[in-house]
Amino acid sequence: MTIDPAVLKVADAVGALIEAWGFKRNMGRMWAVLYLEDHPLNAAELGERLGLSTGAVSMTLQELQEWGAVKKTWVVGERKEHYEAETNIWKPVQRVFRERELQWVKTALDAFEAANQQLSAQDGDARQALIAQRVAGLVQLAQVGAHVLESLLEGESIDALPIKTVGELAKAVRKDE
Repeated sequence: MTIDPAVLKVADAVGALIEAWGFKRNMGRMWAVLYLEDHPLNAAELGERLGLSTGAVSMTLQELQEWGAVKKTWVVGERKEHYEAETNIWKPVQRVFRERELQWVKTALDAFEAANQQLSAQDGDARQALIAQRVAGLVQLAQVGAHVLESLLEGESIDALPIKTVGELAKAVRKDE
């Protein structure tokens, strides 16, 4: 079966978006094909529609399952494994935010806080004070980033004031230079 040009256009757009987010392009393409289909597809059908080898389809399906974006499903009367997309788009996005982006921000925050403690324990000149001020700004930015991600993941409303405050802090630091 050939793929509808509109579906291919969407699949390629999702693939580009997913690739920009640090994943493999074919993960986005395959998810989109499954998402837009009205029934589960098997690996051979996916490979045919996307022009991918059996190995590429198998590896991509495995990765998509690990992220919760695709799941195996049983089709009555069929022996081959079939797959369908997670249709609640927020679920895999939420998982990526929780397991990847939030962890990156928290790791950076830990490093910024450790550097901030080192700097506050030192007596320094104007240059040292500038470095300390900027590191403190990075601590604040990482704290706000972690809070925004955590609030988003919990479905809470996000207060833009802390984000705006961090932006104003950066402007004030530039004016002091």
